[in-house]
Amino acid sequence: MAIELTTPKWNWLQRLTGRGKTPIPVVRLHGVIAAEQRQGRLNIATVGPLLKRAFAIKAAPVVAIIVNSPGGSPVQSRLIAKRIRDLADEHNKPVLVFVEDAAASGGYFIAVAGDEIIADPSSIVGSIGVIMAGFGFVGTLEKLGIERRVHTAGSNKSTLDPFLPEKKSDIERIKQVELDIHNVFIDVVKKRRGSKLKAADDVLFTGEWWTGMRGLELGLVDAIGDIHETLHTRYGKEIDLKMIEPKRPWFGIPRLGFSNGISGDIAATIEDRSIWARFGL
Repeated sequence: MAIELTTPKWNWLQRLTGRGKTPIPVVRLHGVIAAEQRQGRLNIATVGPLLKRAFAIKAAPVVAIIVNSPGGSPVQSRLIAKRIRDLADEHNKPVLVFVEDAAASGGYFIAVAGDEIIADPSSIVGSIGVIMAGFGFVGTLEKLGIERRVHTAGSNKSTLDPFLPEKKSDIERIKQVELDIHNVFIDVVKKRRGSKLKAADDVLFTGEWWTGMRGLELGLVDAIGDIHETLHTRYGKEIDLKMIEPKRPWFGIPRLGFSNGISGDIAATIEDRSIWARFGL
């Protein structure tokens, strides 16, 4: 009786090195979106090189992007989203976006750059709106006995000055700026999501945010799931997730500096926490 010998599909060396598996690059975008170069912030300067490396992996059938952001700069959000689409078109690769805790406001702007958006049922998605916030200290200096002197060339140069009363003309101008930015956001969502959207504009574009489950019903996301289950289901068990991360400094020595100061770090941390806190995160 003949005995048939079979060779395992993957030997131990292949398993160890990842060779023979399907490579899938993963870019994780976590944090507030802002132009400032600071740890924990997302912007085109820091994200662009990661995206370039991810799309350069020729053997990859898809690029996976994890988004976990409460939003931030509309300009940086658009630049990152555009870079994703430009690279996807250049390399002819589909993009799957996976939402963790939140893809809200600018985070959702980035998410719609994906060909599909997969969210956790409890993720926060949406918040398609624009907000400008600040504080008013009118009368504070006078109570402290301090005289403030402001001289401008241009009648609108002191707009948003926290020590001056708000003017109706300033509010109207700010509202127009917000509407312009909001319309850009709406146009991008409609272009990318198209017929997938299942609710009227006065529901989707009010700045309201929803859970991933509700987002699925509204057409803001395509499916409920997570990155591991989704990729294994679609591309098989033998996949090699390649995390694309920032390159570390030589010899693992961190960069030291005091240009921003400790107070700047504290202020930035407080600002970031306040943005996350809008969504209870």
